[in-house]
Amino acid sequence: MRAVLFDMDGTLVDSEKLWDISMHELYARLGGVLTPEVRESTVGGSAESVMTTVYNDLGLDPDPAAMAESADWLHDRTGELFEAGLPWLPGARELLDALLADGVPMALVTNTRRVLTEQALKSIGRHYFSASVCGDEVRRAKPEPDIYARAAELLGFAPAQCLAIEDSVTGTAAAEAAGCPVLVVPNDVAVPSGPRRRQIPSLAHVSVSDLRIAHTELSSQLGERTA
Repeated sequence: MRAVLFDMDGTLVDSEKLWDISMHELYARLGGVLTPEVRESTVGGSAESVMTTVYNDLGLDPDPAAMAESADWLHDRTGELFEAGLPWLPGARELLDALLADGVPMALVTNTRRVLTEQALKSIGRHYFSASVCGDEVRRAKPEPDIYARAAELLGFAPAQCLAIEDSVTGTAAAEAAGCPVLVVPNDVAVPSGPRRRQIPSLAHVSVSDLRIAHTELSSQLGERTA
């Protein structure tokens, strides 16, 4: 394990609860009601994929200009909610501190737009990350592999040398497709098991050594499957 690639929303900070608020408000603004099932399907999605889901769910004309305006409104509203600060998920800040002290390079890999990510980094602390890649900075956002491949490239390592830490189905699929072993810490949405991923209940009491062991074991399993 040469580096660790962190998702942001729902992995490091409990910001999905704030996205819940802005998503419900967007639905009210568009004349609908957000169901738990649809909300779950949008967790970890890009701005474009979320708007596609919303407009299909509400039976609205998928006019690109209208969808872009809705996406802008959603991000602006979520940004207002971020202003109050972002609550850390258990163990997340302690793990970042431990990795920083151990000299392990880290990157933030999120489908959230750059403007909102920069706002979030004021709460999280940009000093932890040698690089960050956002959903509006790659051709294809999660669940495609581009964003994780780019993060590994920026750090100077192959994806297989990086451990990805994710909470969502979308993000886990992206990391796997890029070639990263994945440590999954489910938040609000269940993530299916798989040979390239290990699940833990939270980051509380997780050490750098624990991450190295997980990466080694997952890499070994992948080697056996591809041998």
